[in-house]
Amino acid sequence: MSWLGRRVRGFRLLDLVALGVLTMLILGVYLAKTIAGRERTEIARVERQIEMEKARIRLLKAEVSHLEQPARIERLSEAYLGLGPASLKRETTLEALADIASKPLASPAVAVEVTPDPILTAAPQPAAPLAVPTQVAEAGR
Repeated sequence: MSWLGRRVRGFRLLDLVALGVLTMLILGVYLAKTIAGRERTEIARVERQIEMEKARIRLLKAEVSHLEQPARIERLSEAYLGLGPASLKRETTLEALADIASKPLASPAVAVEVTPDPILTAAPQPAAPLAVPTQVAEAGR
């Protein structure tokens, strides 16, 4: 009689080994399926996040294209900075650039008064003393 045909409590040893292998396979398949489900959920979450980021990128590109419109920039520069198109008397040719560069700059029409920085000129303040902890007297003495 071989060791595979040997009986243990009415079962052949080969049947018990096959049952153990089958149980291990069932557990392995169950664990693999569970892990694959988690991975699938994570992949779906990342794909949703990618789609949300793509939508945000499209929104930001649309906003940038709106903000960079030349007509809008021109309106803002005229309204807030007082800038406008250059007049014809400001235009020059390439040959005249050398003459313009050699002339000294004109001084500003209004003198600008420089005020000192109050933070740099202020005297250092002494540090405030730390608060002393107070004790509460017990009322029942």
